Amino acid sequence: MIRRILLTLLAGAAVLLVPWTVYLAHTLPDRYDTGQWRAAWVGFDVALLLCFAAGAWLGLRRRRAAVPLLSATAAMLCCDAWFDVMLGWTSAERWASVALAVFVEIPVAVLLALAARRLLSSAMPKRSVTLRDIAIREDPRYQRVAKELPADADEIAGRTGLARAEVAECLETLQDNGFVRRDRKGTWISIQQDLREPRPDDYDGADRERVAAFLDAKYANELALLSWAAQHRDEFGPWSTAQRTSTRLTEEELRELDAEYRELITRYCQRRRRPAADEKELSVRFYAFPPPETVPS
Repeated sequence: MIRRILLTLLAGAAVLLVPWTVYLAHTLPDRYDTGQWRAAWVGFDVALLLCFAAGAWLGLRRRRAAVPLLSATAAMLCCDAWFDVMLGWTSAERWASVALAVFVEIPVAVLLALAARRLLSSAMPKRSVTLRDIAIREDPRYQRVAKELPADADEIAGRTGLARAEVAECLETLQDNGFVRRDRKGTWISIQQDLREPRPDDYDGADRERVAAFLDAKYANELALLSWAAQHRDEFGPWSTAQRTSTRLTEEELRELDAEYRELITRYCQRRRRPAADEKELSVRFYAFPPPETVPS
């Protein structure tokens, strides 16, 4: 409903602007003296400066709020270029205005628009776990190789004790499944993926049993991990946190909460491509479910 109203407003505005633009073209004078000329342009440049600063701050933190801000900054740069050229066309500085627009303002506006598009589409690849993924998870060699990234094949072989050919085979399999890739320097790096649980009903026979066994083992491991974390909660110092709450949501609101959580996790997973000196691997879990009438003992 909201989308339909928005599209109607956009289409209606486009239609109404046609006669208004024709009217202005026939009635506006070629020259017009106005006051507050300096304040208008200085104020515009101050707003542009603030947009650049806020966009840089939000972009460095990969905040989705940077998307509309970068888009607005790109639009303001295009407006700046247009009015600089048009209003200065009869002055001695017109070619300087043209050069500034062509070589600075328009290219920067394009770069900002591309950056906004990249932030908007920077979500982790999303897919369901496959039988091949299950086989990879069940083979400890792949976990050992993945833990040593980023590194090249020789470094991984030296750290894990695996043969160089064995490491190369593991890396090729991980690459084929979208878990790793080479960077420009030839170093293997991890790729975060948003993997969804497989549905046993989508498989038949032995494959269904294998998927069901994988899910059973996965949740048994989750319970064991949570139990271990609870028993050792006083040992983590500042490296742990936990919250829990109960709330009443509609199904649509639950989907919104899930989407916001995934966006937050994506942002932090993609925050840094290289490991930092003081970082630790953290296990993060999010579960939301209707509780039973009586909590089991």
